[in-house]
Amino acid sequence: LGDTGTVYIGNRGDSSVCAVDEKTLARGACAKLDQSPDGVAYVAKTKEVWVTTPRDKAIRVLDGTTLAQKARIEFEGGPEGFAADNARGRFYTNLEDKDVTLAIDLATHKTLATWKPACGEDGPHGLRLADAEGILLVACTGKLVSLDVAHDGATLGSLDAGEGIDDFDYSSADHRVYVGAAKAARLTVATLDAHGGLTQIASVPTKAGARNGVVSRDGRVYLANSKDSEIVVVGP
Repeated sequence: LGDTGTVYIGNRGDSSVCAVDEKTLARGACAKLDQSPDGVAYVAKTKEVWVTTPRDKAIRVLDGTTLAQKARIEFEGGPEGFAADNARGRFYTNLEDKDVTLAIDLATHKTLATWKPACGEDGPHGLRLADAEGILLVACTGKLVSLDVAHDGATLGSLDAGEGIDDFDYSSADHRVYVGAAKAARLTVATLDAHGGLTQIASVPTKAGARNGVVSRDGRVYLANSKDSEIVVVGP
C-alpha cells in the first residue's frame, strides 16, 4: 500500500505489477516484468516499488508512479520476504537458500549487512519491522526470531510457533505478532516487548494448510488455506 492510497499488486500469471486505487478499485499503471513477481513493497522514502523476483535471484526497483523499472539488484540467492525501513534508509530481505537476512541501502542498492537468523536448511521466510524499536522479525519454518537492526542483527528473542510457517503479521498498535503454522494447524499470538522478547499469549487450532495470516483492525485474523481453497478466520 502506497502513501497516496494506491495498492500495488503482483500477478504471477503474466509477470505484471499494477497500481490499483484503494477506494475506487480503478486500475492505474501496470508494468510487465521478464520474471514472475513474488513480494511487492512500496517504499515511501524513495517513492518506489520494490519487487522480489526469486527465480532470477533479483529485486526490481520500479518508479512508484509510472512503474517503469529503475534498477535491478542481483543476489547470490533467491530473495524471500521484505520489509522497508524508511527511517534508516534500508530494505530488508532474506536469501532463503542461504539462510541469511540482508540489509540493503535504499539509495545505493548496496548490501550493508548480512545477518544469520539461524533458521536452518529451509531458510528464513517472511519479515516484519517494528519501526520505533528497530526490531526485525524473521519467520523460520518452525519459529519466529527477532533481530536488532541497530546492533548488527543481534538475536534478541525467539518463539516456537509450530511447523509450516511462511509469512505472518505484526500489529504495531498493540505490539502483537500473529503466526500461522500450516503443518501444525495452529495460530500463535505473541507480544513483542521493547527489548525484542517474544511471549506467547494464545495458541488457537486452525486447519492444516492455513498460514500467512493477516490481522484486521478489529483483531480478526485471516489465514489463507490453499489446500482447501478457503480463508480461515480466527476471531479476536
